[in-house]
Amino acid sequence: MKQSELWIGGEHVAPTGGQYFDDLNPSDQSVIAKVASATAADVDSAVAAAHKAFPEFSRSQAKEREKILCDAAALVERDRDEYLGMLIEEVGSPVMKAQFEVDYCINAFRAAAGVPRRLTGETMPLDRPGAFGMSIREPVGVIACITPFNVPLLKNVKQIAMVVATGNTSVLLPSEFASQVTVRFAETLHEAGLPAGVFNYVTGNPFEIGDVLTSHPGIAAVNFCGSPVIGKHVAEIAAKDLKPITLELGGKSPLIVLDDADLGKALEAATIGIFFFQGQACMASSRIFLQRGIAEAFTEQFVEIARNIKVGDLSDPETALGPIISERQMNRIRSHIDDAVEQGAHVLHGGNEWQGQCCPPTILTGVQEGMTVFREETFGPVTSLYTVDSLDEALALANDTQYGLSYSIFTSNINAAMQAAREANSGMVHINAMSIQDEPHVPFGGNGLSGFGREGTEADLDIMTKWKWITIQLD
Repeated sequence: MKQSELWIGGEHVAPTGGQYFDDLNPSDQSVIAKVASATAADVDSAVAAAHKAFPEFSRSQAKEREKILCDAAALVERDRDEYLGMLIEEVGSPVMKAQFEVDYCINAFRAAAGVPRRLTGETMPLDRPGAFGMSIREPVGVIACITPFNVPLLKNVKQIAMVVATGNTSVLLPSEFASQVTVRFAETLHEAGLPAGVFNYVTGNPFEIGDVLTSHPGIAAVNFCGSPVIGKHVAEIAAKDLKPITLELGGKSPLIVLDDADLGKALEAATIGIFFFQGQACMASSRIFLQRGIAEAFTEQFVEIARNIKVGDLSDPETALGPIISERQMNRIRSHIDDAVEQGAHVLHGGNEWQGQCCPPTILTGVQEGMTVFREETFGPVTSLYTVDSLDEALALANDTQYGLSYSIFTSNINAAMQAAREANSGMVHINAMSIQDEPHVPFGGNGLSGFGREGTEADLDIMTKWKWITIQLD
């Protein structure tokens, strides 16, 4: 049986409490590994190791950090098949999703490698004779990073690559459902030449050690990805010490299809947009608004597509929907569907005809206020269809949410497309493209319950660096 430890100061370290937990394969519930369960003392050790490494690494040259990140990208490319297998086995990723995630990791390392040489400041005129002013960016210190189960490799690289690029150090707490991806990620960084202590991770129950990490006096900033409930809690902790924070939370993302849309492309976007990785994606198109003239044709073809989606065996590359990550999440999805049906919603396809831990692609109509699924994020392969008469009606309904992450609209009318882009209460808008979009360099994030701040090679500078103003008085 494989056993994984903590990674502190460039070494595998056993947990001080001597406790381990089971990391399960969601497809068959077999044990993948015994995983170290960190204690508060272990978190202290990890933060101390990051602090020890920070002074020297913060003064490292741009070319040194650039090389580490380029080498890491090459190593992931070399070990592509291993990473693919881990994503399939540990978190239930269909092959297409696993390939997307590994490709993203490679690209994110390369994008971050270009950052060290662009950490520039400014020179500026001052209002007194003989005075010269300039500003520089400096790394902030030790950054706490907390990543989710659904895209563990993507979020690890998205947060940690920029920590390295900006000369900071870090302590990562990954999801308890995705520990082995993080173990392998640490080995990649180590082989790429990252100095000891720059990257550390602690595994364990986030409800036991999460607050210890985020409230630790040695932590300078927090980068969190997870649910809105936990995100609010993390924000409260960070606010007590005025720690800068980035929150990437949930979504209830709309897809709007107008009468003049390309029906085939809209259907493809809807299919991938909600059923990608079993709907376990913050950007999933969980609300689809159809203008009346296209609604019937779209609905008929969408249901037919859902009937033909392959569910279950992830060893088959044709399988599009794999298992839901945990029993807790399965119960959440079931309760959303049951509540909607009990209150009068109709199931056009799917529902609770599960195959083991696999939820079928589920399409609902008649979803209304008062049903749980109307407001809350299901985080499963479940979407609701609504018929509207106009773009204005679609936008009003799409904006009627506490979330604001990603919008998608399909239309051939540029005026309608730009109206949606302007009026969308959302951090991201995609015209004639699906709601699930992400690249390393874009300002990724949302409004409201979807989070605070933005991720990306430029946006991350807001949290990972701090400005310093310097003046020189000349004779």
